[in-house]
Amino acid sequence: MKMERFAERSLAKWIDKTNRKPLVIRGARQVGKSTLVQQFAKANDLTLHEVNLERHLTLTDVFKSQNTGRILRELEYICQQGLIDREGSLLFLDEIQSIPVAMQSLRYLYEDFPHLPVIAAGSLLEFTLSKHSFSMPVGRIEYLHLYPMSFEETLEASGEEPLLKLLRDFQTAEDFPLSAHDRLLELQRTFLLVGGMPEAVCRFIETGSFDDAFDVHASIVDTYRDDFSKYATQAELLRLHKVYEYVPLAIGEKFKFVNVDPAEPARDIRKVVDLLMKAGIINLAFHSDASGLPLQATANQRIFKPFFLDCGLMNYLCGTRWINPSDLNKREFINEGKMAEQFIAQHLPFLSKSNTKPKLTYWLREGRSTNAEVDFIVQLGPSIVPIEVKAGKSGTLKSLLLFAHQKNTPCAVRFDLNLPSLQTVRHSSGQKKQSVTVEFDLLSLPLYLVEQLPRIFKNN
Repeated sequence: MKMERFAERSLAKWIDKTNRKPLVIRGARQVGKSTLVQQFAKANDLTLHEVNLERHLTLTDVFKSQNTGRILRELEYICQQGLIDREGSLLFLDEIQSIPVAMQSLRYLYEDFPHLPVIAAGSLLEFTLSKHSFSMPVGRIEYLHLYPMSFEETLEASGEEPLLKLLRDFQTAEDFPLSAHDRLLELQRTFLLVGGMPEAVCRFIETGSFDDAFDVHASIVDTYRDDFSKYATQAELLRLHKVYEYVPLAIGEKFKFVNVDPAEPARDIRKVVDLLMKAGIINLAFHSDASGLPLQATANQRIFKPFFLDCGLMNYLCGTRWINPSDLNKREFINEGKMAEQFIAQHLPFLSKSNTKPKLTYWLREGRSTNAEVDFIVQLGPSIVPIEVKAGKSGTLKSLLLFAHQKNTPCAVRFDLNLPSLQTVRHSSGQKKQSVTVEFDLLSLPLYLVEQLPRIFKNN
């Protein structure tokens, strides 16, 4: 399976830089870091010198020496691809978390061999680095954050080029073809179950079997659990497993530490939450007052809701593997709303630059009798834009109306299962014996158009 991933375009820009620093690809295990580098090297006719440090732990002392000439000589005999320090080479240090001091060596490779492209990648890198005290090569490396495949990337991998072109060219002034809409809803529903982990996508494309995709999910889920035991203390390990199992059940809900384990101190649970977030296994959306830019300036780090790495893995952990495969695309699930919100949260990172880890925000107002919540708040150009997510074709705009009134919002976005539309919302209500009118433009898009949001929003 070959497709141009979002991150591959970032790699192309990196390789062409005149002042190119070593690149560290960050992301959870099995999101495709190694395959991405291998495909990139092949597409650009680069000689790939790939070393999996997990298999060569004896190199620890070599990296400790920080003698870059010695390091390259040792790696050359492992790779058997000729001299590394020559035109057209690419050095790839995979599973770098296995030899943490190799991270420090990236700085000296950059200083001694600035013309040599160097890429490093690792899983649960943050777990390892949290236990080592060497200085990180700050300012001497760059980062690229890699996520599971997006919905549009799976369309490309599946050979759905006409649908992909429709999404990328669509303007709200046009009528969206009903047949294409129905097909995209079907494919998007499949994505919720298969997810975007490359191996699961590949297996489903090859066989069309949900069971085959679920087998991949089972392997990935167990691999993550095994990884925890490598890098965590016994006390941390128990907490990691508890949070790991809790998050898929609590997607889009305000995180409550007591629900993970009422006997555990909140500060200890928070430590493993932060570790899982840094490792890319979960993501957090923090409450923001959303009174101005940047949104993170008024984010409350104590109020957040969790999301998982991938909707396919999330649903697997919730039990989809026990449902008859013939029923999966026909029935509604009790967590339909959470699935839709996870889908949007999973795709919002694709709206940002890949060299920075995006921070999700949402808006919450908690009252004595009722609460109001806007699912996501994003910045599109100079605008602060509230986003509501609906799992079906109907739903109220109560929270969105309250937000628009309080923040004087000129425009908002709703994702649901309807055809695209753009309308002006006007609503009058009595507050303190006075009539208040709220008016804003509402851009309504089907869930599958999330990756085109910046372009469509800009053109309206």
